[in-house]
Amino acid sequence: MPVAGHIGQGPPPFFKRGPAPLARLLFFLALALLLMAADLRYPAIESVRTALAALLWPLQKIVMLPVQGAREAGVYFADIARLQQENEELRERQLAQANLLLRQAHLDGENRRLRALLDMGERLDVPAKAAEVLYAARDPFSRRIVIDRGLTHDVQAGQAVIDDVGVIGQVTRVFPLVSEVTLLTDKRQAISVQVARNGLRAVLTGAGSGAMELRYLPANAEVEPGDTLLTSGLDGVYPPGLPVARVMRVERDNAHSFARIECAPLAGVERQGQVLVLGKRVAPPLPEDAPEQPKQSGKGRKASTAR
Repeated sequence: MPVAGHIGQGPPPFFKRGPAPLARLLFFLALALLLMAADLRYPAIESVRTALAALLWPLQKIVMLPVQGAREAGVYFADIARLQQENEELRERQLAQANLLLRQAHLDGENRRLRALLDMGERLDVPAKAAEVLYAARDPFSRRIVIDRGLTHDVQAGQAVIDDVGVIGQVTRVFPLVSEVTLLTDKRQAISVQVARNGLRAVLTGAGSGAMELRYLPANAEVEPGDTLLTSGLDGVYPPGLPVARVMRVERDNAHSFARIECAPLAGVERQGQVLVLGKRVAPPLPEDAPEQPKQSGKGRKASTAR
């Protein structure tokens, strides 16, 4: 059959392979040896090779562009990742340093306030004990705070409370470990004061919401905005000379007998941290009564007169 005869003759021309691999290997080896010998023997081939290299250089650049682009892209993205990591580390370090700076500033402020409190306590002639404000009382109708000193610390109701600037308020309720202080701005608080400029005495009362009022002063009273009010000491609670408030506004109306005088507290009434609880002033002892002279009788007086 034709098919059998064709199979016996070998593969069809379409599937014919070229020279044998061994023959190709020998051919290329011989060609390589020939080129090496010619390169060593004939220097003119160097110029040919240089010309071929110059001609093929653009093609080499084009072929190397994807490889070079991939390499540069890898370096670029690696740099981006490294810079992002360094940026994150620097941000964390900056936040940590900012927290340290804030804490340091807070501690410095506390140290200054404590030092000022100690200086204030040394200037007063009354015993004092330091306390810290824990929180503000949860009462929208009053202005009160709670401090960390109570009966176990010999705190009593009625004691004055000051900070490094001036008067804050008065202890009104005492518990075993804490005490409640009513601020000067409370509407139920009143304090005897005097104007530092001229010594004019008056009663300063709380008006709520951080304000105070000087009451019962005639419309022609010598009080001006900017005047400083000090404790007079007449109420027996606050030592004399402590800063209390500053006059902010004075309204005089001839239709009213009294002037309306608004004041603002000087001490940190709404921003306390550390405070001093003042003890009671020790009153000087009363002078002893002079011994009474014995009364002489009438006869004795006459006898002495006769002599």
